Amino acid sequence: MIVSINSERQNSIRQQHSALFAVQRRYLTKTGLIAGAILLYYIFFFANFGISWQQLTIGLGQLGHYFLRMFVWHDVANWPFAYYFGQIGITIGIVFAGTLTATLIALPLSFFAARNVMNTPVLRPVSLIVRRLLDLLRGIDMAIWGLIFVRAVGMGPLAGVLAIIMQDVGLLGKLYAEGHEAVERSPGRGLNALGATAVQKQRFGIFTQSFPAFLALSLYQIESNTRSAAVLGFVGAGGVGLVYAENMRLWNWDVVMFITLIMVVIVMTMDYLSAKLRKRYIQGQPVPLFEAKK
Repeated sequence: MIVSINSERQNSIRQQHSALFAVQRRYLTKTGLIAGAILLYYIFFFANFGISWQQLTIGLGQLGHYFLRMFVWHDVANWPFAYYFGQIGITIGIVFAGTLTATLIALPLSFFAARNVMNTPVLRPVSLIVRRLLDLLRGIDMAIWGLIFVRAVGMGPLAGVLAIIMQDVGLLGKLYAEGHEAVERSPGRGLNALGATAVQKQRFGIFTQSFPAFLALSLYQIESNTRSAAVLGFVGAGGVGLVYAENMRLWNWDVVMFITLIMVVIVMTMDYLSAKLRKRYIQGQPVPLFEAKK
Protein backbone atom coordinates (compact mmCIF):
# COMPACT_ATOMS: atom_id res chain seq x y z
CA MET A 1 0.00 0.00 0.00
CA ILE A 2 2.77 2.44 0.99
CA VAL A 3 4.79 1.50 -2.13
CA SER A 4 1.86 2.25 -4.44
CA ILE A 5 1.26 5.64 -2.75
CA ASN A 6 4.93 6.60 -3.16
CA SER A 7 4.86 5.47 -6.79
CA GLU A 8 1.80 7.60 -7.51
CA ARG A 9 3.40 10.57 -5.80
CA GLN A 10 6.58 10.19 -7.85
CA ASN A 11 4.57 9.95 -11.07
CA SER A 12 2.68 13.08 -10.10
CA ILE A 13 5.92 14.97 -9.42
CA ARG A 14 7.37 13.81 -12.74
CA GLN A 15 4.28 15.06 -14.60
CA GLN A 16 4.33 18.44 -12.84
CA HIS A 17 8.08 18.97 -13.44
CA SER A 18 8.54 17.15 -16.73
CA ALA A 19 10.94 19.78 -18.10
CA LEU A 20 13.25 19.42 -15.08
CA PHE A 21 13.33 15.64 -15.36
CA ALA A 22 13.98 15.93 -19.11
CA VAL A 23 17.06 18.06 -18.36
CA GLN A 24 18.21 15.46 -15.85
CA ARG A 25 17.83 12.67 -18.42
CA ARG A 26 19.83 14.64 -20.98
CA TYR A 27 22.55 15.29 -18.41
CA LEU A 28 22.77 11.60 -17.48
CA THR A 29 22.84 10.64 -21.16
CA LYS A 30 25.69 13.06 -21.90
CA THR A 31 27.61 11.87 -18.84
CA GLY A 32 27.21 8.25 -19.93
CA LEU A 33 28.39 9.05 -23.46
CA ILE A 34 31.46 10.91 -22.16
CA ALA A 35 32.32 8.04 -19.80
CA GLY A 36 31.92 5.56 -22.68
CA ALA A 37 34.16 7.67 -24.93
CA ILE A 38 36.87 7.78 -22.25
CA LEU A 39 36.67 4.01 -21.82
CA LEU A 40 36.95 3.48 -25.59
CA TYR A 41 39.96 5.79 -25.67
CA TYR A 42 41.78 3.71 -23.04
CA ILE A 43 40.96 0.50 -24.92
CA PHE A 44 42.23 2.04 -28.16
CA PHE A 45 45.39 3.35 -26.47
CA PHE A 46 46.40 0.05 -24.86
CA ALA A 47 45.48 -1.96 -27.96
CA ASN A 48 47.30 0.20 -30.53
CA PHE A 49 50.44 1.17 -28.64
CA GLY A 50 51.50 -2.33 -27.71
CA ILE A 51 50.83 -2.15 -23.99
CA SER A 52 49.73 -5.62 -22.96
CA TRP A 53 48.10 -6.59 -19.70
CA GLN A 54 51.10 -8.80 -18.90
CA GLN A 55 53.50 -5.90 -19.42
CA LEU A 56 51.38 -3.69 -17.17
CA THR A 57 51.23 -6.23 -14.34
CA ILE A 58 54.97 -6.95 -14.55
CA GLY A 59 55.74 -3.23 -14.51
CA LEU A 60 53.56 -2.64 -11.46
CA GLY A 61 55.26 -5.54 -9.69
CA GLN A 62 58.72 -4.14 -10.43
CA LEU A 63 57.58 -0.72 -9.29
CA GLY A 64 56.40 -2.15 -5.99
CA HIS A 65 59.76 -3.95 -5.60
CA TYR A 66 61.70 -0.72 -6.14
CA PHE A 67 59.37 1.14 -3.81
CA LEU A 68 59.99 -1.36 -1.00
CA ARG A 69 63.76 -1.11 -1.51
CA MET A 70 63.53 2.65 -0.94
CA PHE A 71 62.62 2.03 2.71
CA VAL A 72 65.51 -0.34 3.46
CA TRP A 73 68.49 1.93 4.12
CA HIS A 74 71.99 0.46 4.22
CA ASP A 75 75.22 1.84 5.71
CA VAL A 76 73.67 5.24 6.44
CA ALA A 77 76.59 6.35 8.63
CA ASN A 78 78.94 6.34 5.63
CA TRP A 79 76.72 8.33 3.28
CA PRO A 80 78.34 11.55 1.95
CA PHE A 81 75.76 13.87 3.52
CA ALA A 82 77.88 16.97 2.87
CA TYR A 83 77.85 16.21 -0.86
CA TYR A 84 74.10 15.52 -0.88
CA PHE A 85 73.17 18.70 0.97
CA GLY A 86 75.64 20.67 -1.13
CA GLN A 87 73.87 19.57 -4.31
CA ILE A 88 70.49 20.38 -2.74
CA GLY A 89 71.81 23.86 -1.92
CA ILE A 90 72.97 24.28 -5.52
CA THR A 91 69.48 23.29 -6.72
CA ILE A 92 67.83 25.86 -4.46
CA GLY A 93 70.28 28.49 -5.68
CA ILE A 94 69.51 27.61 -9.30
CA VAL A 95 65.78 27.83 -8.63
CA PHE A 96 65.87 31.23 -6.92
CA ALA A 97 68.29 32.78 -9.41
CA GLY A 98 66.32 31.50 -12.39
CA THR A 99 62.83 32.25 -11.07
CA LEU A 100 63.60 35.73 -9.74
CA THR A 101 65.34 36.71 -12.99
CA ALA A 102 62.47 35.31 -15.05
CA THR A 103 59.99 37.26 -12.90
CA LEU A 104 61.84 40.54 -13.47
CA ILE A 105 61.88 39.91 -17.24
CA ALA A 106 58.33 38.55 -17.54
CA LEU A 107 56.64 41.40 -15.64
CA PRO A 108 57.42 44.19 -18.13
CA LEU A 109 56.85 41.84 -21.07
CA SER A 110 53.40 40.99 -19.68
CA PHE A 111 52.25 44.60 -20.10
CA PHE A 112 53.26 44.47 -23.76
CA ALA A 113 51.32 41.20 -24.13
CA ALA A 114 48.15 42.39 -22.35
CA ARG A 115 45.40 43.34 -24.82
CA ASN A 116 43.86 45.93 -22.51
CA VAL A 117 47.22 47.75 -22.37
CA MET A 118 48.12 47.41 -26.06
CA ASN A 119 44.58 48.44 -27.09
CA THR A 120 45.21 50.84 -29.97
CA PRO A 121 45.52 49.81 -33.63
CA VAL A 122 49.22 50.71 -33.58
CA LEU A 123 50.00 48.73 -30.41
CA ARG A 124 47.92 45.59 -31.10
CA PRO A 125 50.61 44.07 -33.37
CA VAL A 126 53.08 44.53 -30.50
CA SER A 127 50.82 42.46 -28.24
CA LEU A 128 50.52 39.77 -30.92
CA ILE A 129 54.30 39.56 -31.43
CA VAL A 130 55.06 39.41 -27.71
CA ARG A 131 52.44 36.71 -27.18
CA ARG A 132 53.94 34.57 -29.93
CA LEU A 133 57.38 35.06 -28.36
CA LEU A 134 56.03 33.88 -25.01
CA ASP A 135 54.43 30.88 -26.75
CA LEU A 136 57.80 29.98 -28.24
CA LEU A 137 59.64 30.21 -24.91
CA ARG A 138 57.21 28.10 -22.92
CA GLY A 139 56.59 25.67 -25.80
CA ILE A 140 60.07 24.19 -25.26
CA ASP A 141 60.41 22.05 -22.14
CA MET A 142 62.84 23.00 -19.41
CA ALA A 143 64.87 19.82 -19.99
CA ILE A 144 65.28 20.71 -23.67
CA TRP A 145 66.43 24.22 -22.74
CA GLY A 146 68.85 22.56 -20.32
CA LEU A 147 70.32 20.40 -23.09
CA ILE A 148 70.70 23.45 -25.33
CA PHE A 149 72.48 25.51 -22.68
CA VAL A 150 74.69 22.62 -21.56
CA ARG A 151 75.99 22.55 -25.12
CA ALA A 152 76.27 26.35 -25.20
CA VAL A 153 77.82 27.23 -21.81
CA GLY A 154 78.95 23.84 -20.52
CA MET A 155 77.76 21.65 -17.69
CA GLY A 156 76.93 23.28 -14.38
CA PRO A 157 74.45 25.55 -12.58
CA LEU A 158 74.58 28.32 -15.20
CA ALA A 159 72.89 26.06 -17.75
CA GLY A 160 70.18 25.26 -15.21
CA VAL A 161 69.57 28.93 -14.39
CA LEU A 162 69.27 29.83 -18.07
CA ALA A 163 66.90 26.91 -18.72
CA ILE A 164 64.58 28.05 -15.91
CA ILE A 165 64.70 31.65 -17.14
CA MET A 166 63.73 30.75 -20.69
CA GLN A 167 60.75 28.57 -19.75
CA ASP A 168 59.51 30.77 -16.88
CA VAL A 169 59.61 33.97 -18.93
CA GLY A 170 57.19 32.38 -21.38
CA LEU A 171 54.95 30.86 -18.70
CA LEU A 172 54.89 33.76 -16.22
CA GLY A 173 54.65 36.38 -18.97
CA LYS A 174 51.46 34.76 -20.28
CA LEU A 175 49.92 34.33 -16.81
CA TYR A 176 50.81 37.88 -15.76
CA ALA A 177 49.28 39.24 -18.97
CA GLU A 178 46.06 37.34 -18.33
CA GLY A 179 46.03 38.76 -14.80
CA HIS A 180 46.32 42.29 -16.24
CA GLU A 181 43.49 41.61 -18.65
CA ALA A 182 41.17 40.40 -15.88
CA VAL A 183 41.26 43.62 -13.83
CA GLU A 184 38.34 45.98 -13.36
CA ARG A 185 38.39 48.79 -15.92
CA SER A 186 36.74 51.47 -13.76
CA PRO A 187 39.94 52.60 -11.95
CA GLY A 188 41.69 53.04 -15.30
CA ARG A 189 38.86 55.19 -16.63
CA GLY A 190 38.96 57.28 -13.44
CA LEU A 191 42.69 57.82 -13.75
CA ASN A 192 42.24 58.72 -17.42
CA ALA A 193 39.66 61.36 -16.44
CA LEU A 194 42.12 62.81 -13.93
CA GLY A 195 44.76 63.17 -16.64
CA ALA A 196 47.11 60.41 -15.45
CA THR A 197 49.99 59.38 -17.70
CA ALA A 198 50.12 55.98 -19.39
CA VAL A 199 52.65 54.67 -16.86
CA GLN A 200 50.53 55.89 -13.94
CA LYS A 201 47.45 54.18 -15.37
CA GLN A 202 49.29 50.88 -15.71
CA ARG A 203 50.86 51.20 -12.27
CA PHE A 204 47.81 52.28 -10.25
CA GLY A 205 44.93 51.14 -12.45
CA ILE A 206 46.16 47.68 -13.52
CA PHE A 207 49.13 46.44 -11.52
CA THR A 208 47.57 47.36 -8.18
CA GLN A 209 44.71 44.97 -8.98
CA SER A 210 46.82 42.23 -10.61
CA PHE A 211 49.49 42.25 -7.89
CA PRO A 212 47.85 39.44 -5.83
CA ALA A 213 47.87 37.15 -8.87
CA PHE A 214 51.44 38.25 -9.67
CA LEU A 215 52.66 37.41 -6.17
CA ALA A 216 50.78 34.11 -5.94
CA LEU A 217 52.02 32.93 -9.36
CA SER A 218 55.62 33.92 -8.60
CA LEU A 219 55.65 32.08 -5.27
CA TYR A 220 54.02 29.01 -6.77
CA GLN A 221 56.56 28.95 -9.58
CA ILE A 222 59.41 28.90 -7.07
CA GLU A 223 57.86 25.79 -5.50
CA SER A 224 57.24 24.20 -8.89
CA ASN A 225 60.77 24.87 -10.10
CA THR A 226 62.20 23.30 -6.94
CA ARG A 227 60.57 20.05 -8.03
CA SER A 228 61.30 20.45 -11.73
CA ALA A 229 64.95 21.49 -11.27
CA ALA A 230 65.78 17.94 -10.20
CA VAL A 231 65.34 16.90 -13.84
CA LEU A 232 67.98 19.38 -14.96
CA GLY A 233 70.72 17.36 -13.25
CA PHE A 234 69.97 14.44 -15.58
CA VAL A 235 70.98 16.58 -18.57
CA GLY A 236 74.12 17.96 -16.90
CA ALA A 237 72.77 21.25 -15.54
CA GLY A 238 73.93 20.54 -11.98
CA GLY A 239 72.11 20.25 -8.69
CA VAL A 240 70.34 17.41 -6.97
CA GLY A 241 69.38 15.79 -10.26
CA LEU A 242 73.00 14.67 -10.55
CA VAL A 243 72.64 12.81 -7.24
CA TYR A 244 69.43 11.22 -8.51
CA ALA A 245 71.07 10.12 -11.75
CA GLU A 246 74.14 8.66 -10.04
CA ASN A 247 72.22 6.66 -7.44
CA MET A 248 69.53 5.43 -9.81
CA ARG A 249 72.27 4.17 -12.09
CA LEU A 250 73.84 2.33 -9.11
CA TRP A 251 70.44 1.07 -7.85
CA ASN A 252 70.84 2.95 -4.57
CA TRP A 253 67.10 3.41 -4.07
CA ASP A 254 67.57 4.16 -0.37
CA VAL A 255 69.57 7.29 -1.24
CA VAL A 256 66.93 8.23 -3.81
CA MET A 257 64.24 8.06 -1.11
CA PHE A 258 66.36 10.09 1.31
CA ILE A 259 66.90 12.87 -1.23
CA THR A 260 63.21 12.76 -2.16
CA LEU A 261 62.15 13.20 1.47
CA ILE A 262 64.49 16.16 1.87
CA MET A 263 63.06 17.77 -1.27
CA VAL A 264 59.50 17.20 0.00
CA VAL A 265 60.39 18.93 3.28
CA ILE A 266 61.90 21.85 1.35
CA VAL A 267 58.76 22.21 -0.79
CA MET A 268 56.54 22.07 2.30
CA THR A 269 58.66 24.77 3.95
CA MET A 270 58.40 26.95 0.85
CA ASP A 271 54.63 26.44 0.80
CA TYR A 272 54.42 27.57 4.45
CA LEU A 273 56.52 30.67 3.78
CA SER A 274 54.51 31.41 0.63
CA ALA A 275 51.27 31.28 2.62
CA LYS A 276 52.73 33.74 5.12
CA LEU A 277 53.81 36.13 2.36
CA ARG A 278 50.45 35.91 0.60
CA LYS A 279 48.63 36.61 3.85
CA ARG A 280 50.90 39.56 4.60
CA TYR A 281 50.94 41.24 1.20
CA ILE A 282 47.55 40.24 -0.27
CA GLN A 283 45.19 40.17 2.68
CA GLY A 284 47.11 42.88 4.51
CA GLN A 285 46.79 43.92 8.12
CA PRO A 286 43.96 45.84 9.82
CA VAL A 287 44.66 49.58 10.10
CA PRO A 288 43.13 51.38 13.08
CA LEU A 289 41.40 54.34 11.46
CA PHE A 290 39.92 55.61 14.70
CA GLU A 291 40.92 55.12 18.27
CA ALA A 292 38.69 56.21 21.09
CA LYS A 293 40.27 58.65 23.53
CA LYS A 294 40.79 57.32 26.98
